[in-house]
Amino acid sequence: MASDPIPPPRAADAAIASVSVLGEDSRRRMFAFIRRARRAVTRDEAAASVGISRKLAAFHLDKLVDAGLLRARYETPGGIRKVGRRPKVYEPTDTQLTVSIPDRRHELLADLLLDAVLTEGTDENAAQAAVRTAGQRGRRMGEAEREQTRPGRLGAERGLTACERMLDEHGYEPVRETPTHLRLRNCPFHPLAAKAPDLVCGMNHAFLTGYLDGLRISGVQAVLAAQPGECCVRLGPDDPPPGP
Repeated sequence: MASDPIPPPRAADAAIASVSVLGEDSRRRMFAFIRRARRAVTRDEAAASVGISRKLAAFHLDKLVDAGLLRARYETPGGIRKVGRRPKVYEPTDTQLTVSIPDRRHELLADLLLDAVLTEGTDENAAQAAVRTAGQRGRRMGEAEREQTRPGRLGAERGLTACERMLDEHGYEPVRETPTHLRLRNCPFHPLAAKAPDLVCGMNHAFLTGYLDGLRISGVQAVLAAQPGECCVRLGPDDPPPGP
């Protein structure tokens, strides 16, 4: 029997790894020093800022580079050309760290709401514009995924498998209950969804429905089925069995 595929790392996992790198005191202080410097900093300067040897500073700086928090290059400080090898210098990247457990995606919700405000039509209200925008964003993402992976015809089982990567990356914590049912254990928009459930859940439902449409999955639909502590949407067959 083939083993289950290992899911790709999520953005939250990468953020946690980067934060863990900053757990060492000297490393964290050097990182703060370089960010405040607003210029490229040499190893000697970084070492002096925390009172450690140049060799130990190089070790910590390379760890920060590996974590994506700093970038390194060779440059002559002050722009003055001198004979010999140019020193290695370090400067911060544009990486922003946000760690939330469980995962939250308030930036996606804010981006969708901003798009809704900017594109609201005269024949719709703000809530309708938000739902429309969410559906359009989901469809574009599904179409982009299909264009990249070219999966061919997607039935329910393969279609849900194709969805799991996006759902995991966006913090939904998908769980396969049956081959054709996918349960989403986490609401990435909590606690905002609790403050405005009709709006946020409506946008979430439209977003996931749009993604399924863009990916062109047959036999699967996004269904509103709110459960405490979970996402308000489940993914399952077009014709779910009747309830009790």
